[in-house]
Parts: sequence; C-alpha cells; structure tokens
Amino acid sequence: MSFFDDKVILITGGTGSFGKKFIQALLREHKPAKVIIYSRDELKQHEMRQAGFDSPNLRYFIGDVRDRARLERAFHAVDIVVHAAALKQVPVCEYNPQEAIKTNIGGTSNVIEAAIDTGVKRVLALSTDKAVNPINLYGATKLAAEKLVVQSNAYAGSGVTRLSCVRYGNVVGSRGSVVPVFIEQRKKGRITITDERMTRFWITLDQGVHFVLNCIEQMQGGEVFVPKIPSMKITDLAKAVAPESKVNVVGIRPGEKLHEVLISEDEARTTVELEKMYVVQPAESFWFGHTWEQQGQSLPDGYRFASNTNSEWLTIDGLKEIIAPIERGQIDD
Repeated sequence: MSFFDDKVILITGGTGSFGKKFIQALLREHKPAKVIIYSRDELKQHEMRQAGFDSPNLRYFIGDVRDRARLERAFHAVDIVVHAAALKQVPVCEYNPQEAIKTNIGGTSNVIEAAIDTGVKRVLALSTDKAVNPINLYGATKLAAEKLVVQSNAYAGSGVTRLSCVRYGNVVGSRGSVVPVFIEQRKKGRITITDERMTRFWITLDQGVHFVLNCIEQMQGGEVFVPKIPSMKITDLAKAVAPESKVNVVGIRPGEKLHEVLISEDEARTTVELEKMYVVQPAESFWFGHTWEQQGQSLPDGYRFASNTNSEWLTIDGLKEIIAPIERGQIDD
C-alpha cells in the first residue's frame, strides 16, 4: 500500500492547473478513499467533470477559503489537505490588495484553524519564490501565509494536525505562464520581454505535483520544502519559443524582480540540504520539525539559492523539450 491509499484528501483551489494535475497523478498512482475538490467556481467544476474528472471517489465542494464554516464542513473526516487556493497574478494583487490579503492570508488562516479544529492530520500549503524578500503584495501575502502555516504547529500542540509548506518557482503551463503569451505573440512576429538580464526558476507541473506528494509523506510539521530546480534566462526562453521573432524590451513592471530567490542567506542558517531538495526548518526549537540534520547537511554561511547564481541551467534545447506539450495543447493554461 502507498501512503495515500484509503486516505481522504482535499485540495483547495482544486480546479486550477496544479489541482487538475495533482488529482490525475493521485488517482493514477494511488488508491485514495476519496478526493475532494474545494473551489468557488461552479463553471470550472462543471468543466472538470466534462473533461473526464468524474471518478466515483471524486467529490466537488463549492466553497471559498474565506468561509471558515464551509471549510470546517468540507474538512470533516479528511486526512490530508493540500492548500493551493490563492490569488497569484502579481498585477491583480497590486490593484486589488485587500482581496489578495483576504484570500492569501485570511484564507490560509481559515484553512489552518479549520484543519486543527476538525482533526486533519496533515496540511501542506503551496508557496512561491516570490515569498522570499518580497517586493510585491503577492509575495508579501505568501510570506505571511508561510509564517502562519509554520507557526501554527505550536497551536496544534499535542493534537494530530501537522502543517508544512512547499516553495518553488515559476510553473511551466500554469495559468499566467509566459509561455502561452510568447506562443500567441509570435504569430505577429514580435514578442515582448521586460529585461534581457532576467532569470527565473522553472519547474514543470508534473515535477511540482510529485514534489508535493513526496513532501506530504515526509513532513513532520513546520518545514518549508524547496526542490532543487534549474534556472532559465528569459532570452533563452524567447529563442526557444519564437526564434524567428523580433524581441521588444519593455522594461521591468512594478513588483517584478530581475532574479528570484528560493532560500535567503538568513534562512540558510536553519536549512538542511538533501540530494534533491532543501528543508528550511522552523527557527523555534521547542517543537517538531528538527530531525532533518540526521538526513542531510547544513549549508555554508552566506549561502543563497538564487535564480542568477544557480548551478543548474536549462539550455534552449532543454526549454524546447519542456514547452513541447504546451505547443501540442496538452497542458491546460
């Protein structure tokens, strides 16, 4: 039996790109007792059913993470919660700051409290590299959400609930990905980039899903899991998608960085390096989440996992291979 067999698993924001891929992998590779898709959009839920997400052990719950009472109802008899619901478009969050705070911070707080009160055993929340040294509101709300998840293990106390986060970079093929934008722009022979020096971490949806599944199995509570993923140059991506197109440089947008960071120098002091990931342990030492030193090694002073100083890079050919499924329309953007 796998860890997920006979478990009841709920995913918030389950109609999104990650949610769909996560559910597909879960049903294909494991035998959960029930998978609950919790989201606020009835049309997207209907479209998922029409697209073949109609397994007998799938359940669809209409609900918003801002509604704690509805979360408590949905979490009844649930073993594992994957918290993927968020407002994540940087310009949208900048223009609608209160809405971003209500969903990304208030919604995460509701998920945590509902999980503790209903006895959910494991909660894993999805975060982003933009939560490290944030310069935009989206990153700031995700940093606050991370802190809520990690620190709430103290409130769980002697109860069964354990809460952790995963943090990774840009997801190829997710909603808002730059790849479909470039594909559309190349029809006119001209694509736009904000700065030629820009670099980003990249991970595929499939890699993200399996990283999450792996972390759910291993989590003790209080960790932030960071995968070892490659970087790419925005200019290389442009060449991979539209080699014949002209490139217009339009300048960095408000809230945008030249390079992203997945582990800061300050976090590195409590971080353990394993073969395929880093584990940022909680700074507090009076509760769980501190046995990772036995499995990996500490990072050197001043270490920083940044997209521009990464040791692993995607080449143009490697980028072409990754974006090929999007070109063929195999990924829902």
